[in-house]
Amino acid sequence: MDVNDPIEEQEEQFPEENESETLGGEDFELDEQPEDFELVEEPEDFVVEQIEDTDVVEIPEEETVEDDDLIIEDGLSFDQDQERPNLPQEEIQRFRIGITSGDFNGIGYEVIIKTFADQQMLDLLIPIIYGSAKVASYYRKALNMTDFNFFPIRRAEHADPKRVNLLNIFEREVRIEFGKSSEVAGQLSVLALEQAVSDLKNNQIDILVTGPVNKKNIQSPGFNFPGHTEYLASKFGCEDYLMMMVWEKLKIGFLTGHIPLKDVAGKLSRELVLKKLRAFNHSLIKDFGIRKPRIALLGLNPHAGENNLLGSEEEDIFLPAIHDALEENILVVGPYPADSFFGTLTYTGFDGIMAVYHDQGLIPFKTFAFDKGVNYTAGLPFIRTSPAHGTAYEIAGKNEASPDSFRQAVYLAIDIYKKRKEYEELTANPLQKSEAAEEGTDGE
Repeated sequence: MDVNDPIEEQEEQFPEENESETLGGEDFELDEQPEDFELVEEPEDFVVEQIEDTDVVEIPEEETVEDDDLIIEDGLSFDQDQERPNLPQEEIQRFRIGITSGDFNGIGYEVIIKTFADQQMLDLLIPIIYGSAKVASYYRKALNMTDFNFFPIRRAEHADPKRVNLLNIFEREVRIEFGKSSEVAGQLSVLALEQAVSDLKNNQIDILVTGPVNKKNIQSPGFNFPGHTEYLASKFGCEDYLMMMVWEKLKIGFLTGHIPLKDVAGKLSRELVLKKLRAFNHSLIKDFGIRKPRIALLGLNPHAGENNLLGSEEEDIFLPAIHDALEENILVVGPYPADSFFGTLTYTGFDGIMAVYHDQGLIPFKTFAFDKGVNYTAGLPFIRTSPAHGTAYEIAGKNEASPDSFRQAVYLAIDIYKKRKEYEELTANPLQKSEAAEEGTDGE
């Protein structure tokens, strides 16, 4: 990881052979540590001081014992020569969902804890939270949810399928400032994301759900991306990716992403529009099971240019791109004037709507689905979702955040994972696909 101070050295982040462990602020000798250890109430040496409306979480120093014959992992101790416990086969096959905690001064930890306080969630997946054990424990107490526990692990491969696992990425002192952006909060956001991506590449997790980050404080010489979407596309070498917003049957894609409005028109081209339409069409088929998607393309200018009176992009760029798409058997209609498209309910006749720029699509989407919408990145080799909301600094630490959007992000990720498996089976067996088509199953 390439980040600056105050995070200086990361080599102690995943120690391999510590002879004792400090978890939840409490020291255990190897022969005393219970196998079902979970984060519990902090001991006396865990200090939270109030300094100028800022909570400072002090992390006690770890103590070690000299015993080369034992190692400790995931709250269990066993001999180095002893085989690690094997999980039952049916539990290994459950979805392993990696969840990045996001900005710890926002509502990320709050919505994660509220989501997994429902034990029924564990019937669907194996959650692995990438974050700080100390911060998570602090939020658990701040939310007065002391009956909720995390299970601390060092590596994703050792996740307990029956618990809410927390992969501790950082063990040093942090300053919790509800509702404020800080450099260290941004750096830990990136650290969690990078570790989750590493585990994705090593097949240690199946799905990624990202907590909300501050796009400004995550910037550094080693991280120069406007957001998750662009970072993930770069890390996995994907060019035909697409940012989407999803809520029930409303699915909005974007020709351009996180760029200034003044730069939008200059980014548009016939080739870009066609490339994004291809990605959108393919995702609707592969990820959502819609056999023949209908896509609406919105215009850039007021009244979709009004026959070149208010702008020429619609006739110079969009109409030729639509022609190209139709030649490729992609069913696209437009360009539609964006101002009346949603108000007249025209959107209900389409499986997907392609917006030209960020706010053109996000304003109607968040009007309809602010608390339940999901951000999805199409075109990646894995599934990544996130809640539609941001860090919500204005309500951070007030126990007012709704977990609905985050919960829906988890549900959608699982649904898409299953749809992709179905798509792979159908495309591998053309006869099965033909039979499904004859039965008229469109997947919606």
